[in-house]
This record gives sequence, C-alpha cells and structure tokens, in this order.
Amino acid sequence: MFFPLSKTVAYLLLPSTILIALGLVGVVLLAARRKHAGVCLVSVSIVLLAIAGCWLTGNLLTHALESRFPRWNATRAPDGIVVLGGAVKSRPSQDFGEAVLGDEADRILAMAKLARAYPAARIIYSGGDASLLGNRLPEANFITPLLEGLGIPRDRVMLESNSRNTAENAVFTKEIVKPKPGELWLLVTSAQHMPRAIGCFRRVGFPVEAYPVGWRTGRHGDLGVPMLFGDALARFDSATHEWIGLLAYWITGRTSEFLPSPQQ
Repeated sequence: MFFPLSKTVAYLLLPSTILIALGLVGVVLLAARRKHAGVCLVSVSIVLLAIAGCWLTGNLLTHALESRFPRWNATRAPDGIVVLGGAVKSRPSQDFGEAVLGDEADRILAMAKLARAYPAARIIYSGGDASLLGNRLPEANFITPLLEGLGIPRDRVMLESNSRNTAENAVFTKEIVKPKPGELWLLVTSAQHMPRAIGCFRRVGFPVEAYPVGWRTGRHGDLGVPMLFGDALARFDSATHEWIGLLAYWITGRTSEFLPSPQQ
C-alpha cells in the first residue's frame, strides 16, 4: 500500500502541481463571478510560482542535501559496490529495446569507473519497475548490454530487479549480497538522493559508505548563477520531492533517521 500511495502523494505535493491547481481554482472562481476570491488565488499562485521558480530557492534546498555527504575518500579497496537504479528511463527503453539514460546517468558511469578501478569488488545494480502501475520492464533488464558496451563483462555485475523504491533497494540488495561484518561496501547514487539512501541501508543493517555522484549544485550552492525559470522550477520540484521523501520514510520507519549524516 505504501508504494502506490507514496507515488501518488509525491506527485500531488509537488510545488508546481499545487500552485497550478491553485491558479486553476482561481480561474474557476472568476468564471463563477466570485471576483475577489478568484483574483486572490490567481495572484497567490503567480507569486508563489515566481518564488518556486527562483534559482535561489531550488538551489538552496538541493545544496543542503548534496553537501550532506562528501566525495568518497579511498582508504582501502571496497569489497563491494551497490549502484541504485534511476539511471534508465524505463518507458523509452522498453519502446526502443535498449537502455535510454536519463538525468542520473552518472550512476552508470561511476559503476564502470569503479569496476575498472577495483576488479576484485563485487558489484550489484539494484533497480526494478518503479512505475505506478507496475507494467514496465525492470531497469536491470537493460543494464547488461549497456555494461558490455562499456567494456564490463556480464559476470561482473549482479542484478536486483524487484525493488521499486529506495527502501526496497536496501532490503533486496542485502538479501542478495549478504554482506559480512568488516566488509567495505560503497553505495552509488545521486548526491541529492544520498541521505535517504544511506538511511534506508542503515535501517536494514547494511553499513555502506557514500559514493555520491551527479551533483546539481557546486560547492557553494551556485547561489549566484541564474537559471531559466523552467529549469529552476524543476529543480525546486526535485528537491522538494526528496525532502518529502525523507520525511515520509522517517515517519514510516523506512530510514534510520530524518536526515542521516556521515557519522553513524
């Protein structure tokens, strides 16, 4: 029940969804000759959309997440590497019969880099069908030919294709790899997503070290770099989605703490 509810609620709580809906209600009220209420709602919608689409707003929320875990400092060779799904766009991949990568392609590039740097490390890619209706092929189905094209042998990477969200990534991955005490496992995912991912893995008793990739902001949050309105609004939506995810996972016990830190 949690999965479909979280997918639906997450979409409905996006700032852009709420503010556009607010503006549409205002238009309906204007049409119904309730001028004062209609003008107020439309005005509020426009002002809040402008604030949400301000480059500063989205960058601040994003940078707070991305700066939580620093770049990995190699102290010794890892025993294993976990790469979380989200890099493959399932619908076009299914339509065209090959992996179509999205904004999280850095995860795949990091996996290829680490596979070459640590030839003895075990690697697992965790990604199933995250669609609401569950009617698409798992991400993991498209990974093998993609990796072979990058020069990574088929037998280097284990595939976990049942997980639909981050909490299930942690549960199913632990079941497959059965990490031993003292082993060093890296967790590869986007820097913005790392706090929630780390919390989920800690919650199931799978200690991992963060290997963040795909930063959207620089060291200082890009607070002085203007963005196009659409890009800025999308970043604000994305960051808000992640903050809501952290809260929902913490309330439902799917993560060890609301905002995990490098020190467990």
